[in-house]
Amino acid sequence: MEACGSRRLCLFFLLLLLFSFLSSLIYQILLIQTFHMQQYLTPGSQRNVSILLWHWPFGHSYSLSGDKCLEMTGISNCSLTDDRSTYLTADVVVFHHHELSNRASALPLHLPRPTAQRWVWLSMEPPINNANVKQFNGVFNWTMSYRHDADIPIPYGKTLPGAGIQGFQRFSDRSCFASWVVSKYKPNQTRTDVYQSLKKYIPIQVYGAWNKKPLPDDRLLPTISNCLFYLSFENSEAKDYISEKMWRNAFQAGAVPVVLGPRRATYEAVAPPHSFIHVADFKSVAELAAYLYHVASDKQAYEEYFKWHQTHRIKTYTDWRERLCQICLKYPSLPSKKVYQDLEGWVNS
Repeated sequence: MEACGSRRLCLFFLLLLLFSFLSSLIYQILLIQTFHMQQYLTPGSQRNVSILLWHWPFGHSYSLSGDKCLEMTGISNCSLTDDRSTYLTADVVVFHHHELSNRASALPLHLPRPTAQRWVWLSMEPPINNANVKQFNGVFNWTMSYRHDADIPIPYGKTLPGAGIQGFQRFSDRSCFASWVVSKYKPNQTRTDVYQSLKKYIPIQVYGAWNKKPLPDDRLLPTISNCLFYLSFENSEAKDYISEKMWRNAFQAGAVPVVLGPRRATYEAVAPPHSFIHVADFKSVAELAAYLYHVASDKQAYEEYFKWHQTHRIKTYTDWRERLCQICLKYPSLPSKKVYQDLEGWVNS
């Protein structure tokens, strides 16, 4: 008793220890109850799904006030937040790979991870741009990517039934043959080889940071719309990787996309019918150029590439909030115990 100083002091320390133990026990019970509640939820359940975005992709943040998913996509019972203080109560925590890779952000491994919480690895980049993935093996539950085999697939765009935009600039009014917007020009890329060969046969107007002719957002589509063709050349020929270069730059501008990326079948599965020209369909760049000249000189042949507007329309996804809302649609059917033990292998597959 003398070591404690007094009987009252000993009693105080005992009560403090008991309080700490009970608090920890209650916390664990609550987590277990939450876990079991989630196990019995059916796909039709209306329980709210809370999604915490740990950091904004590329540092560009947007407002999350109000019911953004309902306002932007019509998806109900889906709440988005970037407030890290909600970590312990979040159903899903999303981490964008770019910031993890360059160490601008880090995983909250120092915090207790609720049993029922799921972590999502997010990237819209092809494998070549996803560095340092191996360190995250065995960490993430779900993947979120442009790939169709991701747990939450979020393509850059999609084709929908129903007539689309009519009245693009007339064929005869276009003064530009072909254009290409490129910021990160690298000599060892396939698209570079194709461009260097193609420019020997056809006129190509090039814009972007590479040649110090950047186009502001409000000038991008109007500039491309003055061209017959747009070079929708991807920086990587990766599985399912079809970016805004086709969906926005070409389709929304009203130019025929000349595509270079995954195989033709991949494009045919997602793009409107007879809407693009694939580089791989030709034995040589010279043959491709000859075909482009043929289409450009024949109004009927050119306008065949726009008939899809009578039966289809496209939708593009450019807002990260709209993409994040898609998690709630998939959430009820996603595996609760899945862990990517070899995330690197999946990313590079």
